[in-house]
Amino acid sequence: MEKILSYFPHLTERQRQQLAALYDLYVDWNQKINVISRKDIENLYEHHVLHSLAIAKMISFRPGTRILDFGTGGGFPGIPLAILFPDCTFKLIDGTGKKIRVATEVAQAIGLKNCYPAHLRGEEEKGLYDFVVSRAVMPLPDLMKIVKKNITRKEQKNALPNGVIVLKGGDVQVETAPFRKIVEVSDISSWFQEEWFKQKYVIYVPV
Repeated sequence: MEKILSYFPHLTERQRQQLAALYDLYVDWNQKINVISRKDIENLYEHHVLHSLAIAKMISFRPGTRILDFGTGGGFPGIPLAILFPDCTFKLIDGTGKKIRVATEVAQAIGLKNCYPAHLRGEEEKGLYDFVVSRAVMPLPDLMKIVKKNITRKEQKNALPNGVIVLKGGDVQVETAPFRKIVEVSDISSWFQEEWFKQKYVIYVPV
């Protein structure tokens, strides 16, 4: 939590309480349903919560923004972002029902009113959103083929045009090559100093 607060010092007391509650909830649920590597659960705040919040360093979603979290797993990046942006709406989808159960239970336990987990595959999701966010679910070109249908072209509420924002690691040049004229790649280590964030990126593709 100290790391989160050092990078996001202006959180409300409610946001701090919600974030602080995540550790015990995920530890408890992870013993029943493995959504985070057992070796990695102790790094929940750095490797999962803070990693998710890197998206907030690229864009501050304005009130009323609708966001789809594609392949959310146990709720990342959707739940941390929903805490940070309480005036936005987040739908979290995943094709694995037991993972969505964890996301649902965690969201309910911390009183998130703007977060709607659903057991759906991306191809089944028909709704329209301002942004789709995702964390290393599949290669970017494959993801774009599935979610382009879900990005609305009509309204533009934010500083960035509506589009797709993904968290990726390693060599991302091959994945971003088809979009090289429009893609924006930001190095997370320029925002967060922890060693773990080296060679990890936030990638934005307008639609």
